[in-house]
Amino acid sequence: MASFQIPDIPPTTNKSIRIPNNLVEGIENAIRGKNCTFTEFVVAAIRAALCDLQAQEDKKST
Repeated sequence: MASFQIPDIPPTTNKSIRIPNNLVEGIENAIRGKNCTFTEFVVAAIRAALCDLQAQEDKKST
């Protein structure tokens, strides 16, 4: 059996951003009934976007 480890929570910065109402509604619909918060969804979407941008830059470099 694996031993319990306290998870590492990365440091965060509070940022206020304006999100269009239709996107807020879309996110809320997407996470409804799931074990996901609005913030977790937005952070995951930003990570995916940054990964895609990096992949695009890598393609340009080759």
